[in-house]
Amino acid sequence: MGRAQDRGRVAEQIAADCLAYEGLEVVERNARIAGVEVDILAREGATWLVVEVRARSRTDYGGAGASIDRGKRERLLRAARGLEQQGCTLVRIDVVTVEPDGSGLRIVHVRNAVTE
Repeated sequence: MGRAQDRGRVAEQIAADCLAYEGLEVVERNARIAGVEVDILAREGATWLVVEVRARSRTDYGGAGASIDRGKRERLLRAARGLEQQGCTLVRIDVVTVEPDGSGLRIVHVRNAVTE
């Protein structure tokens, strides 16, 4: 496994811990929904969350959030629709970014980050 993959796994663990700290239930990591790999599948009450985790080791090039392109948004929407087809009536797509910030990390949870 390469360094980028190691950083990605660490970022996913940080994001899962952050979501749990916020009171969300982390249901599954690296779930496959409608042919899309979802970093984290979580619940907040009756709402199901498709969570994309983005990490960057540097803040130039627009940062972690800016790396979500049209193709990724379409895949996340396909996963959300897949959950709806499975009977989940409330579904939202969140993004958690993990990036360096001075002497530590900045973790940002963006709720409802991707919409139709």
